[in-house]
Amino acid sequence: KPKTKRAKRFLEKREPKLKENTKNAMLIKGGNANLTVTEVLKDIYAVKKPFAVLYKKKNITRPFEDQTSLEFFSKKSDCSLFLFGSHNKKRPNNLIIGRMFDYRVLDMIELGIEKFVSLKDVKNSKCPEGTKPMLIFAGDMFDVNEEYRRLKSLLIDFFRGPTVPSIRLAGLEYVLHFTAVDGKIYMRSYKVLLKKSGCKIPRIELEEMGPSLDLVMRRTHLASDDLYKLSLKQPKALKPKKKKNISHDAFGTTYGRIHMQKQDLGKLQTRKMKGLKKRPAEKSAEDGGVSPKKSKSA
Repeated sequence: KPKTKRAKRFLEKREPKLKENTKNAMLIKGGNANLTVTEVLKDIYAVKKPFAVLYKKKNITRPFEDQTSLEFFSKKSDCSLFLFGSHNKKRPNNLIIGRMFDYRVLDMIELGIEKFVSLKDVKNSKCPEGTKPMLIFAGDMFDVNEEYRRLKSLLIDFFRGPTVPSIRLAGLEYVLHFTAVDGKIYMRSYKVLLKKSGCKIPRIELEEMGPSLDLVMRRTHLASDDLYKLSLKQPKALKPKKKKNISHDAFGTTYGRIHMQKQDLGKLQTRKMKGLKKRPAEKSAEDGGVSPKKSKSA
């Protein structure tokens, strides 16, 4: 139990919610990270800000052998995504991207950096901090191969940013493009330029912004189908409620059944007009007798 109000607020932020907060990512340097890996982590941190935490100190750990340190950092910083960079003779310029479920490693994929162009090397204008990117995936491998499919899901989770209720055209200014060809993954980032076109819809041009990476897949650690299915489970309160007496046919037409009581048309209220008024004789006939006449006064 919390002893102070500050601790109580801290625990309330960590409680499960119907609509979870935006996923944060932690970027960790390994014990023997070189300059290339360090620059990659810095550039991805610049892209992910403000939903990222960059650890500047080196951490001697091997995620594929021991995951306890990653789980400790995840719980400490409340991050469900991680990117670990390391470098050694066997696996040079190494990146491990992964995600957590309930502060336990769900799945992670090891990628090797073959070519890297940083943000500083590209002398173009940059997008402002916190810009939500548009993600584009090209290549059949992202749909055919199970490992590439899981990598696509991981990359979407990592770079998607916050969920927004509406979209502004001027806010669509950042594109992240991933291409899978011949066993390699090419990551490119572009800034969207809206030019004059002489009509309402602007002409769109893409200007390379950086960073750009040529990656190759190495080792994978994928979650089992049961655990992956459990991580995708949604609370019942978020599921749409089923509406009664509504059905759909094969063509998508919606049919609704309405329940109404039997209506007496004789008591139906119509427009009050002189011509529609009943005469005294008709009224008496309906009552079943002759209407009494007024007696003349003597």
